[in-house]
Amino acid sequence: MLFLHITIFFMGISTLELEERKTGKDLYSYQKGAINKIFKAFEESPEDYHLLYQLPTGGGKTVIFSEIVRQYLKHHNKKVLVMTHRIELCKQTSKMLTEFGVVNKVVDSKADLSDQKEYSCFVAMVETLNNRLNDDKLDISDIGLVIIDEAHYNSFTKLFKFFSKSFILGVTATPLSSSIELPMTDNYDELIVGESIESLIENGFLSRAQMYSYNVGLTSLVVGANGDYTVKSSEDLYTADDMLSKLIQAYEERSKGKKTLIFNNGINTSLYVYETFRRAGYKIAHLDNTNTKKERAMILKWFKNTPDAILTSVSILTTGFDEPTVESIILNRATKSLTLYYQMIGRGSRVLKDKKTFTVIDLGNNFHRFGPWGDNLDWQRIFKSPNYYLDTLLSDEELESNFRYEMPDELRAEFSNSKEVYFDIQKTYVDCIRSGKSSKAVLEQSIEQHAKICIENSEDVYDAIALAKKLGDDIDFRIGRYTKCISKSTFNFVEWLKGDYRKKLNAYLRLNFDDVFEAIHGYPPED
Repeated sequence: MLFLHITIFFMGISTLELEERKTGKDLYSYQKGAINKIFKAFEESPEDYHLLYQLPTGGGKTVIFSEIVRQYLKHHNKKVLVMTHRIELCKQTSKMLTEFGVVNKVVDSKADLSDQKEYSCFVAMVETLNNRLNDDKLDISDIGLVIIDEAHYNSFTKLFKFFSKSFILGVTATPLSSSIELPMTDNYDELIVGESIESLIENGFLSRAQMYSYNVGLTSLVVGANGDYTVKSSEDLYTADDMLSKLIQAYEERSKGKKTLIFNNGINTSLYVYETFRRAGYKIAHLDNTNTKKERAMILKWFKNTPDAILTSVSILTTGFDEPTVESIILNRATKSLTLYYQMIGRGSRVLKDKKTFTVIDLGNNFHRFGPWGDNLDWQRIFKSPNYYLDTLLSDEELESNFRYEMPDELRAEFSNSKEVYFDIQKTYVDCIRSGKSSKAVLEQSIEQHAKICIENSEDVYDAIALAKKLGDDIDFRIGRYTKCISKSTFNFVEWLKGDYRKKLNAYLRLNFDDVFEAIHGYPPED
């Protein structure tokens, strides 16, 4: 029985032995603790046990399981198989294992397996391995330990039938399945939770995220069969001029001059982003899965060596990409995947000597949906009851009902004489209905409030009208809220309301500037 051998194996490992190891990388105390916990689970479990280990991106999962492989092979006559879902991860894993003194063979589509008996460790991509096993090209009869990297992907589960007598160790940053139909608790017997993001930050292993969220209307997005927003509906939204303008604005406010990674949902969106930033004079490159290996290498080298570079991409860099010099992450997309949310932000969390924090700009309401990156999530509860967690997430409509428009800092400075610039459309609507007033009174009061803050910060009517032109985003936000209140939001009607509001605001300023100015200041404006 495998668990008897593992008992001997576990008892033979001491902290001293881990510390005295000369190959590979030095292990941190939390990594040593994780290894001890994993081997204890080995010790107490049957040979076909399925164990899941969680550790945040940047915590060193590959280092941990490479040391596990090294020790396993040292004490056993059985072999090890490591599975990944992408070729880049295959190569990185193979390289790390080699650094730990583990001779390994990569089983890719071109691999010659005639010498497989000479190896005790194999690294394979899931689809290639599935083909090789179905063709009976790889002997797995003596595989005692199977390690699955990025175990939350469901593509691995179809291979479990080949390893009914092997101990399976899955590792992931987020123990939540990529498919709601296939919860991880169905395929793993136990979860071991590793060090938290907050602990890793406090101890200097990860950088702290400084998060800035910009409210975005997402009700036009469509959820696909995989449970996340479709590429088409995302591209319709994020290639629109107003969203591209919001992206540039957010970058200039929070990330200008910082090495920035932009994540999009769709190649066309990324290309639009590339063209938008290029025309604005910024150094930017685009990367997607259609680029050749040579092109990708050149782009990533440029990105690494250019201090204020911007790289826009799709999902290709969410895993297997490690560039500590990244200073800013922009989520130019919405996602319903907690895993993807953590993966994208995690690309900026690597520490450097002078890098203690990094910037995150959220343009998909993801912060409101999932909470802050590094929030104290109950991974055990999420693992055991994924549906409960997913059911508690707010819908886009619920999220947007809680939005509050915030003026950008630069614009707010132009309204510095006004103590408050926010106007609550929803509350005003409720008050109007309760008092028997028409819903049109809501927009009338909104126009009066907009006019007041313009006049408070102007010397004459021309200044006030110029300020009113800068309130476009606020006006659109208020109109959006208003149409939701009255449950009437056809595209043409909304566009008409936006134009009508602007005309009425300008007319109000021309007719009432002198009276409002005198009421505010106690004296009339100068002629």
